[in-house]
Amino acid sequence: MGAEYLFMDDNARLHRANIVDECLQSEDITRMDWPAYSPDLNPIEHVWDMLGRGIAARQPPPTCLPELRRAFLDEWCNIPQDQIDNLILSMPRRCKACIALRINHHTNHVILFFVNRFFFKICSRE
Repeated sequence: MGAEYLFMDDNARLHRANIVDECLQSEDITRMDWPAYSPDLNPIEHVWDMLGRGIAARQPPPTCLPELRRAFLDEWCNIPQDQIDNLILSMPRRCKACIALRINHHTNHVILFFVNRFFFKICSRE
């Protein structure tokens, strides 16, 4: 994959397993600095929610791992790109809202860091 990728996680124990660290190192992927207890600003969380709701609404529901995998891929392909684009474009508003709530100084600093780094990545890819 390479250095152009940036891994963003929520510091959940699952994401901090040695196997994850080893995979990221082997693929030369940088892990983004992110506090353990931070507002949920990662746009992918909303995508996971869309996927989960789509799979849960399936009739009949998936009953085995291959069916679940197929359902996941089908739901992923059914998410309109404009919905994902809108989630990404909503980031400045979300970050400003968190700052306006005066979460705390450390979190505000992290949010600003995230916004700057996030938009730098977007701009540098265009």
